[in-house]
Amino acid sequence: MGRRPGASVRLKLTLSYAGFLMVAGALLLAVVWVFLLRYVPEVIDAALPGAPGMPGMSIPDRADLQAAFVPKAAIALAVLLVLGLLGGWVLAGSMLAPLVRITNATRLAANGSLAHRIHLEGRQDEFRELADAFDTMLARIEAHDAEQRRFATNASHELRTPLAITRTLLEVARDDPNRDTGALLDRLQFVNTRATDLTEALLLLSRANRRSFTREHVDLSLAAEEATETLLPLAERHGVTIETSAELAPTSGSYVLLSQLTANLVHNAIVHNLPERGVVWVSTDVYSEAVVLTVENTGAKLSPQLVSTLTEPFQRGTGRVRSDHAGVGLGLAIVDSIVRAHDGTLTLTPRVGGGLRVSVRLRCERELGHG
Repeated sequence: MGRRPGASVRLKLTLSYAGFLMVAGALLLAVVWVFLLRYVPEVIDAALPGAPGMPGMSIPDRADLQAAFVPKAAIALAVLLVLGLLGGWVLAGSMLAPLVRITNATRLAANGSLAHRIHLEGRQDEFRELADAFDTMLARIEAHDAEQRRFATNASHELRTPLAITRTLLEVARDDPNRDTGALLDRLQFVNTRATDLTEALLLLSRANRRSFTREHVDLSLAAEEATETLLPLAERHGVTIETSAELAPTSGSYVLLSQLTANLVHNAIVHNLPERGVVWVSTDVYSEAVVLTVENTGAKLSPQLVSTLTEPFQRGTGRVRSDHAGVGLGLAIVDSIVRAHDGTLTLTPRVGGGLRVSVRLRCERELGHG
């Protein structure tokens, strides 16, 4: 927005300091003047007899007092004005120095330099709190920007892969007319399905990050039961047993997103499990102010370093090896985004015997339980 230039805050503060000092000085001189007028008569013609051996002394009247007081009062006010302007300018500059640093940091951030920090020195005050809050905001924006850059790079790579495979298959089919079209169509359908799943996952992730959903009462235990029932055939094909322990878990949020969260966790637990006789445990618990969804599975041993990266987009615990149900590498990233969109916490812990334990903690809404 274009705005007309105005006086600087430093000049305004300087004029305010000087004006206050002038008003205070004028009031003080006015009080002195009124006090003196009480003891000085208007006109005195007689001479005051002096002490023995001393001549008489004339008593000054108000005209004499005015002639002596007014010039000196004017000089005093002029001195106060000069001191007020100079002192006010110095004090205003000293007070506004932290604000100048914050403004410079804001301009750098607006130009794309997110690595700059204010690091304001001194004791805790309003400016220090503002600078610290700004540094924290810059750190979060920088981390989010880096995450978005990584996500864009990985997404473009993942989306480019099925397109490249499709182009290669079509070129091979064009160069070899006698090639089995049935196998080609099956392969193209598989690649297209993966690309479609990836696109839908990206859209879901974007929706969760924007928090563009209407909150409603949700029973997390029902979402967990629906996810286990839906994915039970997949678990049977993988030789995985699902054990559930669902307690009424009332919370608020998007039922669609929370159902997707639960389905992603159960799906990951089934796919990333033991080759045979794997187990998945799904449970919901209620505490005083929170509900907790826990999905735990057997599987290969995972290091804490690897577990800490599983919520990053396109990160797979078993590497980048694909299978029919390996997913697109966004399962836990979507879970993390949905949890943050619902102001919850996500905890990933490697199991001692192998596998992963995932806990989602959301705010409890007991109104649902009483309904």
